[in-house]
Amino acid sequence: MSRRAYRATRVNDVNWEQIARGKEGLGVTLGVDVGKFDVLVVCRWADGRFERPWRIKNPWEIPTLVALVRQVKADRKLVVAMESSGTYGDALRQALGDHGIEVQRVNGKAAHDYAEVFDGVPSQHDGKDAAVVAELAALGKAEPWAYQAADSWEEELTYWVEEMVAQRQMVTLWQGRLEGLLARHWPEASQVLKLSSGTLLRILKRYGSPQALAEDAEAAKQLARWGRSLLSPEKIEELLAGARSSVGVRVGQWQQRQIQEYAEKALAARQQSDRAQRRLGQLAEGRTVLQAQGKVVGVPTACVLWVSTGDPRSFDSAAAYRKAMGLNLVERSSGTYQGLLRISKRGRARTRQWLYFASMRLVQRCGVRPWYEAKKARDEGDARRVLVAVMRKLAVALYHVGVRSEEFQPRRLFGRIGRRSGRSAERPVSSEEPA
Repeated sequence: MSRRAYRATRVNDVNWEQIARGKEGLGVTLGVDVGKFDVLVVCRWADGRFERPWRIKNPWEIPTLVALVRQVKADRKLVVAMESSGTYGDALRQALGDHGIEVQRVNGKAAHDYAEVFDGVPSQHDGKDAAVVAELAALGKAEPWAYQAADSWEEELTYWVEEMVAQRQMVTLWQGRLEGLLARHWPEASQVLKLSSGTLLRILKRYGSPQALAEDAEAAKQLARWGRSLLSPEKIEELLAGARSSVGVRVGQWQQRQIQEYAEKALAARQQSDRAQRRLGQLAEGRTVLQAQGKVVGVPTACVLWVSTGDPRSFDSAAAYRKAMGLNLVERSSGTYQGLLRISKRGRARTRQWLYFASMRLVQRCGVRPWYEAKKARDEGDARRVLVAVMRKLAVALYHVGVRSEEFQPRRLFGRIGRRSGRSAERPVSSEEPA
């Protein structure tokens, strides 16, 4: 192809009447590549010919593009296709939908893999990507992708899921910083209470140093009020004794302030996360899918899966639901080389992260623990890949529980498994932890 084939024309300079002259009645496929600042559109005619890309400033020239697309659609069959990546194209999808122009979606992985097939060169750039999208859509490798605004309930669910996840990340951040400070200045404190303890965070917020706690004559009563029944008198005495005889580096004025402020921020984030979690519980009331999945993995996790992966009822099968989570197995093998099976990691990493933690909780249950221990002993490998196997089974179970209202029975999923024998065993799944 000519090296100038992808030179773009500004959308304001496109003369459609001139381009379409002599091609009356010929169908058109428009491939769209969306970037943060520019949108490139390539016109592919039904006979396989391409026009040079049109460049649109995103979002300022979207109305100009929509007017041009309407002109294209006026006298011929039109298909508009986009890649399924990012959110920068949502404004364009909405604008096209508002004017009755249907949009189709081309899988981003398919477009990436087709790049070299398209012109014999593996390179990728915006103009070529738009042409590849148009080509795949013309070959029928696209599916409808009309823009649909979420209803009020789903918008609120998404809001509180994002709030809960963000605040939990902040809790992890501040607790991580406190961990280092306590290891230096107050190592005894984290030996008695975990940093995830709200009582310890309150102690750090108020006192900020072991010396300040030891000097407070009313400290024992204050700790009892904070800890209530969860903090025994023995632990209170252990905390006070550790503060009196601490071997940590003496805390200066600014280190004390730092500890207090980090603890305050961790507590505030915890409270916001708990508030979001309570609201998610309210939003899940009366929602059969979330309630059913919540009995297995907890309502907050079920809400995260809904927001990140979608309504399981929109998937044709449990395998499709699991694939959307990026938990389907893939391999790279050639000739005598036999690659390990790995999960594809498609979709949102957040789904796999929360499902990973749900699996860690699940393996503690009596119906799952024997299977987990036996498989770990048989594979003689990293326990994380056994947890990946649990995740894959759990994803299938969540589909059947949520869509078909089946009761979750761990023994149906986690039957007996023997130790590795002399016979050839199934190839193990890669020990990569889900992102």
